[in-house]
Amino acid sequence: MKTKILYRLAVVIVVTATIFAACKKSDVSNPNTGMTSADLQTQSDDQTRVSNETDAVANDVNTMLSAQSTVSGASASSAPGYNSGVAIEGGGVDTVKSYICDAVVTIDTSAATHKITIAYNGTNCSSTRTRTGSVVISIPAGVHWKDKGAVITVDIQKLKITRLIDSKSITINGTHTYTNVSGGSLIALAGLPNGITHTVTSDNMSVTFDDNSVRTWHVARQRLYLYSSGVVTCTTTGTHTDGSTTGISEWGTNRFGNSFVTSITAPLVVSTACSSRLISGAVSVIRPEVSTSVTFGLDASGNATSCPAGSYYFKVIWTASSKSYTFILPY
Repeated sequence: MKTKILYRLAVVIVVTATIFAACKKSDVSNPNTGMTSADLQTQSDDQTRVSNETDAVANDVNTMLSAQSTVSGASASSAPGYNSGVAIEGGGVDTVKSYICDAVVTIDTSAATHKITIAYNGTNCSSTRTRTGSVVISIPAGVHWKDKGAVITVDIQKLKITRLIDSKSITINGTHTYTNVSGGSLIALAGLPNGITHTVTSDNMSVTFDDNSVRTWHVARQRLYLYSSGVVTCTTTGTHTDGSTTGISEWGTNRFGNSFVTSITAPLVVSTACSSRLISGAVSVIRPEVSTSVTFGLDASGNATSCPAGSYYFKVIWTASSKSYTFILPY
């Protein structure tokens, strides 16, 4: 049961990708590019999707790192569901089984830098999107992911994600640096009272949108995994600071050419106690012309609530030209 809970967390996406796409049009209207109601919704949707998909990659990377004894330092027997190719300590190349529905995974320990390649090739478990492209995890021989301070490189290569409900796509390229700040393996999370802390950073992530615009984004996130009485939580915060703005998790330029900064103003918390849903948190997207704040974990009246039988709700407040527009919608 504990193993199932841990691997269930590994495929959690921190924020639902379609949340902002459901927003109704507001009265915001401005002839400047990126300022119409539709443009603001598009930017919100872009932000959510890019954040979700990079989090999804992090989940896949953690799943594979925790399972592969050659790079994790854990026992191969502690990762049920993988074939005998998981522990090729003598060096070699093998294709291994994984819990990733839409990918083939290959591990190569024949060189001084060990590599795990996740090659995406189809539809995810819930049939909500397709992915093509690859993610290559590189870790020097002798370095184990469970070790405190372990650093690995994750290269995202032509990762195209297509949302099936509307056939819209984004393509991500770039190099991310993952650090196991605290040490420890997710497989052993139940025995770590202080949990496990990872950081994910990137200064060269390229995003291609479905209008063929290409933009560079930066990433700076921390993820804290905790286990208590059968419940696993993952708490995401931003780690970058710019002037008086703290908690920044992403920043760059949107598809319209407008600069933006996204700050996590209250930690985003996902809990297996509530079907691995996002139970609380808030983000703020800041632009010179308009700012957007979003609060999660609410009821239909906009009040904080514990795990509901139905939907959670989020509240969006757009502020532009000294006017504010508020929506409360389910997710």
